[in-house]
Amino acid sequence: MYNRGKSQEEVPQVDTAIWTCTKEDCNGWMRDNFAFDAAPTCVLCSSPMESGIKLLPVLDNPNGDLKALKKGTQIEKSE
Repeated sequence: MYNRGKSQEEVPQVDTAIWTCTKEDCNGWMRDNFAFDAAPTCVLCSSPMESGIKLLPVLDNPNGDLKALKKGTQIEKSE
């Protein structure tokens, strides 16, 4: 295998809050700052999830706090 000799930058990793699926045979997990609910359900198997910590590369979410967003379309009443 040929290597160009360029050293790859080491990606900084930090302890990150995550949600992990509670179902034993499911590997689903998500970062807390990308979850829409305060206690999300697994998108793969619809089981409840539990919070935890995982060492992950830094990944910023430019959308801010997704849990604060209102779900659905707001319909205004016309009188």
